[in-house]
Amino acid sequence: MGMSRRAYARHRGVSDMAVRKAITSGRITVEPDGTLDPVKADKLWAAQTDPSKQRGKHARRSSGATTPVPKSAIRAVDEALGGIGGAEISFMRARMANEVLKAQTAKVRLRKMKGELVDRARAISAAFDLGRRERDVWMNWPPRVAADMAAKLGVDAHAMEHVLERYIRQHLAELAGVDLSSDQ
Repeated sequence: MGMSRRAYARHRGVSDMAVRKAITSGRITVEPDGTLDPVKADKLWAAQTDPSKQRGKHARRSSGATTPVPKSAIRAVDEALGGIGGAEISFMRARMANEVLKAQTAKVRLRKMKGELVDRARAISAAFDLGRRERDVWMNWPPRVAADMAAKLGVDAHAMEHVLERYIRQHLAELAGVDLSSDQ
């Protein structure tokens, strides 16, 4: 047999309104007959309530009881905590994950303010523009120097320009195949 809401409130050392709020928010569940199972409700209350907001005789009591949550939430918490943990998540683990994420965000902001980080899109755009300018300079070089080189070597200027262009295009194609993203 369960307890009434008021009796459970006395049992927990909280107000009747606190019990009603816990039921409304889904932190504790009511039995089909409208009463509360004190053992079940105590476990749910401990697992779903922020310990820093508890008062009375249950304020310092910690419980190992946890409630199952979606696997996606567990993965998110595990990522934030660096993979520590098991299959279930408690309020404390979720709060710890939140604090870790806040610290990581603050660290990134600080590094950005110090100038240690750059905007990825701007860096990619700058590298692309630099590569394009370099390519254009190389492609404009054979027409400028082919006549002088041909005169010094005693060959046809037009043939010299075509040979230079062919080798420069081949060289630029090889450079385009270089993977700059690898950490070598």
